[in-house]
Amino acid sequence: MIYRKRSLTSYNVRLMEVVRRYARPLLIYGGALTVILYIIFTAVSWMFYPHEYWPTTNYLSRLGNFDYSPFGAYFYNIGCVVTGIALFPFFIGLFEWHGSRTISKIIILIGQFLGLLAAVALVLIGVYPENTGQPHMTASALFFLLNFFVLLFIGIGLLFNERFSKEIATYAISFGPFTLILEMSAGGPIVEWITVFGSLVFVTNTIIFTLRARTAE
Repeated sequence: MIYRKRSLTSYNVRLMEVVRRYARPLLIYGGALTVILYIIFTAVSWMFYPHEYWPTTNYLSRLGNFDYSPFGAYFYNIGCVVTGIALFPFFIGLFEWHGSRTISKIIILIGQFLGLLAAVALVLIGVYPENTGQPHMTASALFFLLNFFVLLFIGIGLLFNERFSKEIATYAISFGPFTLILEMSAGGPIVEWITVFGSLVFVTNTIIFTLRARTAE
């Protein structure tokens, strides 16, 4: 029994060493793909949208609605799927910034787990576009709810890491409440746009900081 426990502990240690070894490239490449893929596919779907379209009057999901954009919708929905997949390595790669404090590791781990769930929800948004009705509404609501807590937990966890940027961590923590206030005060499609692209700003800043930290080593 003692031998089994020691073997399991040894296996877990080796597994964590492998994860940490590849965490940085996973974060950098996964994050870069997340930002690039979403922007490209969204831009292309907008180009093929046959009606007047603007962020102040249309939700992002309208780009994936086959009733409004029979051809362009393919690009937006595929974009959601591949972006959701790209988020997996990014969130796994956040092991790079666990730090030495146990509290930091636990909080970031919770954020990573919720982030993986959010990635699945984003994939489902692409699988169930706006014209499918309730399945899309459920996936979309789940994604934005999870996104709020992902940024909150990861931001708090990163704030405890003395090696990470306090400015980026603070941005992550404050961005969720900021969008919540916007939703309650103004609402509308523009809040969705701000939420999505503001989250991509966090991903981008995290990539840049990680690259600079690697250069400085």
